[in-house]
Amino acid sequence: MTEARARGFRSRAAFKLMELDDRFGVLRRRARVVDLGAAPGGWIQIAVERTGAARGEGRVVAFDIGEMEPVPGAVILIGDVYAEDAPARVLEALGGPADAVLSDMAAPATGHAATDGLRAVALGEAALAFATRVLAPGGTLALKLLMGPSSEDLVALVKRHFGTVKLARPKASRKESKEVYVIALEMRHPNGDPDDSPTKRP
Repeated sequence: MTEARARGFRSRAAFKLMELDDRFGVLRRRARVVDLGAAPGGWIQIAVERTGAARGEGRVVAFDIGEMEPVPGAVILIGDVYAEDAPARVLEALGGPADAVLSDMAAPATGHAATDGLRAVALGEAALAFATRVLAPGGTLALKLLMGPSSEDLVALVKRHFGTVKLARPKASRKESKEVYVIALEMRHPNGDPDDSPTKRP
């Protein structure tokens, strides 16, 4: 049994979010939070615990293209991040603008580093475009990225929308993984930029 299972977490990714939150304060008590690509639910478990959503002190929405097991304290929505109505559905479920958008989304690996990197950047762009439509001013975005030739462009794009942007690699990440997390604080463009809208799937 893994440590994650021993502690009741659905995935070891829960440890990554705990570390990111400890370092950057991604999750606040009573916050409204949406997790994109939430299945199997490890991040949602941490978000519910740290916002107090299980006690009615916050609001957490899990958004994923496939079904997932319920998480006490979270609202689960099935949908595609690229769908036109996705931001409106999330805002309705949250009961207002989000304080934080989380994205641990990952495309199926092809084994070809360049292709996998481009797919990760495309998902990152989708998460950013989504965040600019649902975040309250001053909100936070935390998204996964595979470092590569195209990743710097995405980081630069994130910086256009947020006052502070940092890159972090949690200790819980596998040694061979190229993943890093972009932590973007203090969103300053609450209505987004039409040029940032995702037009292609990864």
